[in-house]
Amino acid sequence: MRKTVLDIDNLSLEFPVYKGTVSAVNRVSLHVQEGEIVGIVGESGSAKSVTAMTAMRLLPSESFRIRSGRITLLGQDMLALSEQKLASMRGRDVAMIFQEPLTALNPTRKVGAQMLGVIRLHTKLSEREARLHAIKLLTDMRINDAEEILERYPFELSGGMRQRILIGLAFACSPKLLIADEPTTALDVTVQKQVLQLLRQKARELNTAILFISHDLAVVSQFCDRLYVMYAGSVVETGPTREVLGAPKHPYTQALIRALPESAAPGQPLRSIRGVVPNLTDMPTGCAFRERCDSAFEACSAIPPLFSLDEDNRASACWLCEKEHAA
Repeated sequence: MRKTVLDIDNLSLEFPVYKGTVSAVNRVSLHVQEGEIVGIVGESGSAKSVTAMTAMRLLPSESFRIRSGRITLLGQDMLALSEQKLASMRGRDVAMIFQEPLTALNPTRKVGAQMLGVIRLHTKLSEREARLHAIKLLTDMRINDAEEILERYPFELSGGMRQRILIGLAFACSPKLLIADEPTTALDVTVQKQVLQLLRQKARELNTAILFISHDLAVVSQFCDRLYVMYAGSVVETGPTREVLGAPKHPYTQALIRALPESAAPGQPLRSIRGVVPNLTDMPTGCAFRERCDSAFEACSAIPPLFSLDEDNRASACWLCEKEHAA
């Protein structure tokens, strides 16, 4: 049995704002096991990034309130840890790759100085040993002239090169969990494929678990073992990636797949999901997707739980699934 690296249980989180509160995360439960690549997908505003950043306690403490739930990372209660303990875990036990590498890297410091700073902070390597380790990390990321790159500033490098550096830096201390938040969005398709291959290869080599956040279903289908679909701050479907995308159960997942360009017949207009995501400061009663769903019926006036479908650990938060399963 694989060990559970990250366990988020019934997490609900809100942001206080001038006119009330934003119910950003609602009863979210997810887990990631060692060596596993797990994806989170959904429209912008689904709380994908907020959920991941809360797991690492990267949100300013005064900006949010936890209404319920717990987060356990490597057996540690993340909501109860001191700032000192959190600082020692970040970069060593858990690392994060952000969407835009130019903002994630310090533009005023050379690549080598940034990499050596992280390595020496979390290891007992000497400066020379840390430099050799940094060169190896860049070489593993298929970066030629690694020694020369260490002497360059981030703004002197291409987007693909900067993202490879971030991935190498994330693996510097062999973390047990890596959170990748839209790491290939800003890259062209060719570079995107190369970066994902490197990310998977290094994760397999170190048995590092990955929580991969994306809006790109094509990327997720090729990269992730399991999948969580989020909508308006809640998980609406989960299961093995191939099963979820190949035979989606929740109307929202079905609508996402129908909206893909390749799903449209030649000469026909592209389909979209009608309506908009609900206002998170004034959440509707019942199922949050009800107003946009073509299959809504009376039961949808109540919030559906995640119903287990008893097939490959699949689950869906839809009353239709309960109705079909009961039949």
